[in-house]
Amino acid sequence: MSVPGRLLRGAAVATAILCAYGLGVLSGEGRPDRRAAAGGSVLDEAAAKIGGRAARPVGRGELDRAAIEGMLRGLGDRWARYYPAARYDDMEGRLNGRYSGVGLWLGSADGDPRVRVASVQPGTPAARAGVLAGDVVTRVGGSSAAGWDVTRVGRALRGRPGAAVELTVLRGRRTEEFHLVRTPVSGGDVTVTDLPGHVRLIRVGAFTRGTGRQVRDAVTGRSPSGAPSGGIMLDLRGDPGGLLDEAVETASAFLSGGLVVTYEPRGRPAQRRTVTAPGDARTPLVVLVDAGTASAAEVVAGSLRDRDRAVIIGSRTYGKGSVQESVRLSDGSAIELTVGRYRTPGGRNLDGVGIEPDVAVSADRPPSVAEQRGRSVLRGLLATTPDKD
Repeated sequence: MSVPGRLLRGAAVATAILCAYGLGVLSGEGRPDRRAAAGGSVLDEAAAKIGGRAARPVGRGELDRAAIEGMLRGLGDRWARYYPAARYDDMEGRLNGRYSGVGLWLGSADGDPRVRVASVQPGTPAARAGVLAGDVVTRVGGSSAAGWDVTRVGRALRGRPGAAVELTVLRGRRTEEFHLVRTPVSGGDVTVTDLPGHVRLIRVGAFTRGTGRQVRDAVTGRSPSGAPSGGIMLDLRGDPGGLLDEAVETASAFLSGGLVVTYEPRGRPAQRRTVTAPGDARTPLVVLVDAGTASAAEVVAGSLRDRDRAVIIGSRTYGKGSVQESVRLSDGSAIELTVGRYRTPGGRNLDGVGIEPDVAVSADRPPSVAEQRGRSVLRGLLATTPDKD
């Protein structure tokens, strides 16, 4: 990323300035005051010095946050994050399937770093305003989204219910602007659509709590239209991931038993996560993926592929093979750290590699193209599937 680079360059410039002018211009004192550190750590001493002497007034809370973020940068962990209390509460609500936002699922195309709208949840502010799948996000809340990743755009779109956010997108060569008012959104991470030919499209926007159960219900036919005798399309396009347990439960809905994923936590023995309960291992299945399919979504796709359970259709996935864990601090804020990695049943580490689809569909094609290809593959699979007893 460019931000750490700028920080390093800034540090180098600051060092040069200190070397040139530090012989008396900045301070007339030649010996450090060791008494200041006697009652606390060197961080407390530094915070006291900065707070008392800096030209710009700065509070201890701001210094503490800067210190924490500096420590996280020093880890070299690209996924390490610091969340203020309000933002962490929002993230927890999102993982519980409850959040305030505009109803967009986001992703990015293979080879294109720009963030795109993967799909729009029906009945949400974005749907009512006319935001469309495929729109490229260029500005959020008056700030340019150039260089932003999916996580940052999603974070900017979420916020307090009733609060407005401006969204600008590029649609083809035309710019579209939307004034959206955030509303509470819940229960929309799994949507089920029955298509002609008894094909069921199960769309998973994120792996929040309850996702696995909802997918299993859709697979086993607990819906007015019954079981999907024509096959299933599991749509993981633009799915940024979520909870590992929900990913295991989702994959289990399509497997009769056996290994789903191996989790390798730091400093502890590897954990083999197996099928939670036997699922439907016979109905023809295709999985739709793209460059926005990441983390827990890749656990599902990788598991079903390695177990020869599904045909993967789309473009190469993101390639995030690590697991993060949040630790709450005493003031309600939290830090998120990488605590381990996962491997597919075949032993593959997807970090930085992703999943190459069995049937490639160019990322610049409309989403409907992959769906049409999926239905064609399902017809072929159905023709070769033995009749059920």
